[in-house]
Amino acid sequence: MQYKGDWPQAQERLSAWWDGEVVDRPCIMVTSPRPGSFRPAWDGWGFARFPDDPERVVREFEEVCSATYFGGEAFPNLWVNLGAGVVAAFLGASPVFFSQTVWFETPMEWDRIEDIRLDPENLWWKRVVKATSISAEKGQGKFLVGMTDLGGILDIAHSLRGKKRLMIDLFRNGGKVLDLCWKILDIWHECYDLLDAIIQEKIVGRSAWMGIWSAERWYPIQCDYAYMLSPEKFRTFVLPFVKEQCERLDRTVYHLDGYGQIPHLDDLLSIDELDAIQWVPGAGKPQCGSSRYFSMYRRVREAGKGLVLSVQPGEVERVCREVGAEGILFQTRCPDCIEVETLLERSEEWI
Repeated sequence: MQYKGDWPQAQERLSAWWDGEVVDRPCIMVTSPRPGSFRPAWDGWGFARFPDDPERVVREFEEVCSATYFGGEAFPNLWVNLGAGVVAAFLGASPVFFSQTVWFETPMEWDRIEDIRLDPENLWWKRVVKATSISAEKGQGKFLVGMTDLGGILDIAHSLRGKKRLMIDLFRNGGKVLDLCWKILDIWHECYDLLDAIIQEKIVGRSAWMGIWSAERWYPIQCDYAYMLSPEKFRTFVLPFVKEQCERLDRTVYHLDGYGQIPHLDDLLSIDELDAIQWVPGAGKPQCGSSRYFSMYRRVREAGKGLVLSVQPGEVERVCREVGAEGILFQTRCPDCIEVETLLERSEEWI
């Protein structure tokens, strides 16, 4: 890979991580600026900012790659980002782009929602297909292409129905919500299969917004709406669909986003096919390197699941010493490549 000379070794360690193993050191994805280079700003919103000019986004991404040192298991990942839960746009929602996010909430009546399907002529679907095709073509031998953020099943339903109305529906129209979610799930996988086929024509392996590589069919599974749900409602309206997606895909990581999702952790850990948990504490909370989460990390590992943690470089050792290095994928960033290599060299002592 042009921007990642030790890619075969990184693939070996990432494959071992998926299997809950360690090769010679902890699995660490770490980047820094290259020596003597100024790293251009990259906020990941190029495709949303210029939805009809993916070539421009690829050029800008390659400028960033040229200025970035990809250490450990880090690799250049061009994620086709048009907003979290873009499947809602494929089904008729109207995206609204702000500087750092895209909103899809477009409340619809049930008579319209009940007829949803993937329309090949939908503008946003065509934009995603074009961006994915061009990225895969340009990325051969240079970088990986991360599939667009398809979104969580109930999150997409929220975009189509509206947040407040959907919450009422969970109590008054539960049957309709479940029927809608099963339709969305089938459409979700239809989108995944079509986009995966485009990428695999040019690129070896899969990636996504979480920035992890796998040779097998994988994707981050999520339900941000679950933050507001009781365990009972989670088991009814979220867990069946998470289980189904884990069964349909070869590898999965659940995006556990915020304190409100912690009550659902044991239900998630009960899913045999789920491979790992990504923990994101949320704004204003102690971040992943904090010792207050170590008992939760041990629960996850004892259940046989992996962990994906974004930490500061100096926190990697403490987590490895207290929790263990096996099954944990660390994502971090250093100020320069010397510190990157020092971190990686020292980490051999922490297994």
